[in-house]
Amino acid sequence: MSGEEFVPLSLTPLLIGTCAAIACALPGNFLVLRKQALIGDAISHVVLPGIVVAFLLTGAISTWPMMLGAAGAAVLAVVLIEAIRRLGQIEPGAAMGVVFTTMFAAGVLLLEQTDTSTVHLDVEHALYGNLESLIWLDATGWSSLLDAQALAGLPPELPRIALTLVGVTLFTWLFWRPLKISTFDEGFARTIGIRTGLLGMALVITAAIAAVAAFDAVGSIIVIAMFICPPAAARMLTNRLEAQIGWSVVIAITSAVTGYVLAGYGPLWLGAADAVSAAGMIATMSGLILALAAMFGPCRTRVGVQTSA
Repeated sequence: MSGEEFVPLSLTPLLIGTCAAIACALPGNFLVLRKQALIGDAISHVVLPGIVVAFLLTGAISTWPMMLGAAGAAVLAVVLIEAIRRLGQIEPGAAMGVVFTTMFAAGVLLLEQTDTSTVHLDVEHALYGNLESLIWLDATGWSSLLDAQALAGLPPELPRIALTLVGVTLFTWLFWRPLKISTFDEGFARTIGIRTGLLGMALVITAAIAAVAAFDAVGSIIVIAMFICPPAAARMLTNRLEAQIGWSVVIAITSAVTGYVLAGYGPLWLGAADAVSAAGMIATMSGLILALAAMFGPCRTRVGVQTSA
């Protein structure tokens, strides 16, 4: 494929998918170690009432109101999950189950009671995405990367998810030491003055923001897979947190690139006429890498032992 074809048709979907994968994998490492990996699945359920409320307030089905509504619902869910977990002294999985089923039911009830069910209102803006459609129409080749006029026509999902990735990376870098200590020894972290409750809340809110930002571009399939598969696979490759973070980023990038390429060309290589979903193939590749790590990873038999700091 020449640059005249690759840049407008494939470069931006690849970059968006890769940024989304890394943005979810970074906080996913800590969520996996804290046994909160299903927070991404919970968020995919709780955004519905936020989307409906955003429509009721604006009367329009557009990206930014839907994104803000979904983000608000996700943050509310995180607060409720943490509150129920700490006040009720129950495990995180049970708290998630209570919150996301209740909020999803509330979203369905809002749809039925406000007559929005007759409008073409669904959750595609925040959940399903369509990675293949995020093409750069103003690009003519590699020279467009230096053309200000062409850059102005970039799909808005790219700067949005890139900014989210920068924010997630900064959060991880700034709070690296407190995150590492509180993840492996919460009691000791509290002893030395780390506010573990507030830090844990900040972590899941960061994960929620990354998930909602990615939903609009790539859909929930990639988001849920990237929260779990790269960190879990990396966990089976090393016993050191720093190396685990690095491996998870490599696995996320590999899954995004190979999944996108195989979605477009894999069926053609097998003699089929049509491509398959890029999001589904990226998630499939991340699952395949996880399966390989589970079978051949050097630390697969010690996955129950905490990673060393």
